[in-house]
Amino acid sequence: MQLNPQLSNLPVYQPGRPLEEVARELGLSLDGIIKLASNENPLGPSPKAVEAMKTAAEQAHLYPDGNAFYLRQEMAAKLGIDPGQLIFGNGSNEIIEFVAHALLGPDTNIVVSEYCFAIYPIVAHLTGADCITVPAKDFGHDLATMRCAITPETRIVFVANPNNPTGTLASAETVHALLEDFPDHALLVMDEAYFEFLDEPIDLVPLLAERPNLLLMRTFSKIHGLAGLRVGYGIGHPDFVAALEKVRQPFNLNALAQAAARAALADDEHVRSTRQANDEGLKQLESGLSELGIETVPSFANFILAKVGDGQSIFAGLQARGIITRPMAGYQLPEWIRISIGTTAENERCLAALTELR
Repeated sequence: MQLNPQLSNLPVYQPGRPLEEVARELGLSLDGIIKLASNENPLGPSPKAVEAMKTAAEQAHLYPDGNAFYLRQEMAAKLGIDPGQLIFGNGSNEIIEFVAHALLGPDTNIVVSEYCFAIYPIVAHLTGADCITVPAKDFGHDLATMRCAITPETRIVFVANPNNPTGTLASAETVHALLEDFPDHALLVMDEAYFEFLDEPIDLVPLLAERPNLLLMRTFSKIHGLAGLRVGYGIGHPDFVAALEKVRQPFNLNALAQAAARAALADDEHVRSTRQANDEGLKQLESGLSELGIETVPSFANFILAKVGDGQSIFAGLQARGIITRPMAGYQLPEWIRISIGTTAENERCLAALTELR
C-alpha cells in the first residue's frame, strides 16, 4: 500500500496515561493510584447524568438520534441562540476535524500559538496544510502577532482561551482587537473547553449571528465531568454550521452521551461544586508549589503548569508513587509537568511526593 505522504512525519497524540495501564505496568493497586494528568473533573460526573445514562442504557439496542434534537434544543435555549447555530461532536476533537475537512487542504495553512493544543497542527498536517506557529508571550497567545502572521492562504486561526497546556488567558481587550481586524477569508476558532472555570468569561456568543468566520468550541468533558462520553459542541453562524453538518458522520453522538449531556446541562449544583473545588484546589497547589520553590504559570483553568527541572524524571518519580501527571516535553517544555487539580487529598498527596523528589 502507498500511504499518504503526510503520514510519514505525523506525530501520534499521546494522552494522559490511563489508571489501569499504570497499575498493570508498575504492579500497583488500582485503588492506590490517582490521575492528575488529563484535566478531568475530580468530583466525577454529574449525578443527574449518571441516572440519565442508566435509563438510556435500556434502549442501547436502538440507534441514537442522529441530530441530537433534544440536546440541541435545550442547549440553544440555555445559550439564547438558534438551534441551527449548534453542531455536536464526539468530543471537541471531532469539531476540530470538521473544520479541517471543510477548510483545509494542500497550499493552505493554519495559524497557532507556541504551546498550543497538539491536535491543531496534527489535524492540519493530516490534510496536507501547513502550520504557522507564532512565539508565545508569557506562555500565552500573542494575538496581535498572530494576526500579522495570517497570509492569503490561511484558512483557520486556533485560539484556546484559557490555553491548554499553559492555563493562560488572553484578555477581552486583545480578543476583541483580533476580532475587529480579522480577515474574512479565514475562520477564527475560539477553543473554550475551560470557559466555565472563568470568573469573568468573555461572552462571544452574541457576535456569532453576524460573523460567519467565528466558531466557538466547548465541551462537557471538563466542568460536567463527562470526559469518558466525549461530548463536544461548536457554536457558530448557521450558514457555516450547515456546511459542517455535511462532513459530520451520522450517529456521531451516542445515545448515552446525549442523555447524560442533557441531564448535566441542568445540573447547576454540580457545576457550582466543581468550580468551588477547583478554585480551592488551584490555590492549594499554587501555594504548595511556591513553598517548594517550584515556578508555575498563573492558571485560569483546572490544571497548573509547574517547572520541576527534569520533567520526565519527576513524572516517572510521581508515577512510581501512584500519581499520574503529564510531562510536557512533547510541547517543547521538557522542564515542566502539567498537574490537573484534584481533590484536597489528591493535591496534598502530589505535593508530598514532590517534596520527596526535590
